[in-house]
Amino acid sequence: MEKITAIKGIKDILPQDTPTWHQVELTARKIFECFGFCEIRVPIMEKTALFQRSIGETTDIVEKEMYTFRDRDDELLTLRPEATASVIRAYIEHNLSASDPVTKLFTLGPMFRRERPQKGRFRQFHQIDVELFGDDKPQSDAEVIFMLMHFLTSAGLTELSLEINSLGCKACRPLFSSAVVDYLKDVDQSLCPDCQRRIKTNPLRVFDCKVESCSSTIAGAPQILNYLCAECEDHFSAVKSCLDDLKLSYSVNPKMVRGLDYYTKTAFEVKSGALGAQNSLAGGGRYDGLVSFLGGPDVPGIGFGIGMERLIACLPPTDKNPYRTDLYIAALGLRAQKIAFGLTQKLRHAGVCAAMDYADKSLKSQMKRADRLNSAYTLIFGDKEIEENRAELRNMSTKNQQSLPVDQLFAAVTTILKER
Repeated sequence: MEKITAIKGIKDILPQDTPTWHQVELTARKIFECFGFCEIRVPIMEKTALFQRSIGETTDIVEKEMYTFRDRDDELLTLRPEATASVIRAYIEHNLSASDPVTKLFTLGPMFRRERPQKGRFRQFHQIDVELFGDDKPQSDAEVIFMLMHFLTSAGLTELSLEINSLGCKACRPLFSSAVVDYLKDVDQSLCPDCQRRIKTNPLRVFDCKVESCSSTIAGAPQILNYLCAECEDHFSAVKSCLDDLKLSYSVNPKMVRGLDYYTKTAFEVKSGALGAQNSLAGGGRYDGLVSFLGGPDVPGIGFGIGMERLIACLPPTDKNPYRTDLYIAALGLRAQKIAFGLTQKLRHAGVCAAMDYADKSLKSQMKRADRLNSAYTLIFGDKEIEENRAELRNMSTKNQQSLPVDQLFAAVTTILKER
């Protein structure tokens, strides 16, 4: 029979890796909550129209990468390719703005895109997503960026670089887009087929193209910072001033754009030297028109997303066994096994991480098992020890042993474990 394997680009997270994931998630929750953000959990599946409207029907995500299907009611559904649209849909549907004019939310979970798998990029990937609604002040931009960098460094990342830009607004961005189109029309033959198509559908997307010839061609393209209106210039200057006050290092990247009309003003991206050529680790920006565009109130918004696989790939490797068992019980003989079974369950019920083998293996074999489980202590007894009402408790670090009465093992063991 043919062996069934995982789908290409969708990988298992194995037991030796999950502690790292837990630690990253714990760090995210702790830091985000300190900044006043609350966790929201949204479905992994939404109506396709949500992503078509929010991301844009002419984007690569919608055109090429989404996992979309019809259910039994002939409704078109999609596995979420990103989290922002889902969070906004929930924000609107549940009228969250009524409870707090400034709403701060974050979510963690899997996303789905049918991309070509590569280092740190998979078809099922996990994302940390943060959204702030209801405040358009530059201080909110700086707060979100500062929180992102604080989280990344707290998670253990180094070699980070922060890039920022302003994308303008409805008043000044059309002038920039028009200038880009005029420039691209003169050099369109040197662009890849996708970028040639984008000139008519979404010209700013050419700045995201990874084809080397396109990157060279657009090097001389107009820059958004030369087209900002006075309001956008003032906003961007204030954001930079706030970041300076926070002693946060950054560089201005005028080539950084977002190809969707609802993105406004501040955009930012964090890159890591540990990722190689595809070095983008996290990115975000302000999207003051998106909530109303999706049918909600006219409130501003800003947020960011972090790829967890990419983040974890940047963490330094560790050989340390992340698991630790409080107590392993090495029981020798049927009578000892019976006592050990009841004791193990009772200890677990009391919150002690206890383990034993149900097969009547040799002491040598069981001690090896205790080592593999990274056990702090091992309790050893057999028929002879039961008759003598004693069991040996071994400290696996110091190798010191002490005798405990068999008929008082629960009380004796829990007392010793509490004291360590």
